[in-house]
Amino acid sequence: MTAYFNIVRWKNLLFVALIQWLMQHTVVFPILQTFGFETREDSILGYVLMAATVFIAAGGYVINDYFDVKIDRINKLEKVIVTEKISKENAMHFYQILTGLGVVSGLALAFITKSFSLAFIFILVPGLLWFYSASYKRQFIWGNLVVSFLAALTVFIVGILEISILRKEYGALLYQTHIPKVIYGWTGGFAFFAFISTWIREIIKDIEDENGDREMECRTMPIKWGIQKTKYFLYGLIVFSILALFHFQYHYIHFEGTLTLRYIIFGLALPFAALIYLIFRAKTPDDFKQTATLSKFIMLIGILYSVVFYYLQAKTYHLDFFGLFIIK
Repeated sequence: MTAYFNIVRWKNLLFVALIQWLMQHTVVFPILQTFGFETREDSILGYVLMAATVFIAAGGYVINDYFDVKIDRINKLEKVIVTEKISKENAMHFYQILTGLGVVSGLALAFITKSFSLAFIFILVPGLLWFYSASYKRQFIWGNLVVSFLAALTVFIVGILEISILRKEYGALLYQTHIPKVIYGWTGGFAFFAFISTWIREIIKDIEDENGDREMECRTMPIKWGIQKTKYFLYGLIVFSILALFHFQYHYIHFEGTLTLRYIIFGLALPFAALIYLIFRAKTPDDFKQTATLSKFIMLIGILYSVVFYYLQAKTYHLDFFGLFIIK
């Protein structure tokens, strides 16, 4: 039983569920409250979305291990699950069950909200995960971009769900308000951060796994460009991320005070600077594993800004904070 929990990366699945819960309860719902909506009873559909996303993500981890047995025997022999603890046949059955549950849940959600977009997403994503595991991840850049896109979609789909619910209830009147623009703007901002931070982490993991990938004739960035040029690309991506954060803060976030600026400086910019230093110093797979861990931590800190956003919204508009008290 432990092997089945490990193969689906249960800690990562909890992270996915946390992200979507935060997007709904600390970003989308507070925005709706500022437009005069009472706390909506959309939580149930939000939990259905979480379940569907978690099932499909779990299936993605299983099929990834299914196709990666040979590479994993080189890069991380002690962590090989498929063939060692779970047969390939059972792994495939497990993948089919998880993905089937995710697709059915997602399509049910699309039917309830009458959303073609949700239906399309829950058909598209399992296909992308399959082809990523079977092919894309071994190709130059494409594998990284697919995973980054899916990470961003995990965030943005929360906004898609809420707009679908509102559109079903209010029809075309919804688009005469600023609600779609504001919800898509904020969930899109968090999604963009998820995309960039995931891309950084995936490239670092490719460097960490270079030996096994080279043995299997993969064409990842470190293999095609070399580790040094890949490091330069990472430096550029990280600097771009820092500049984008300050640009977003200056042009789009207009709360009183400097809390957001301080959060970006101490919570994100400084850890990003530390990440550049660790990448510069990294030489062994263990070194790059450490940098990958820091990049994941940075992504978490970025997503947790949603709680700060909720606090600032509550303070500005005198909303209740998690239903506990009014901030004035």
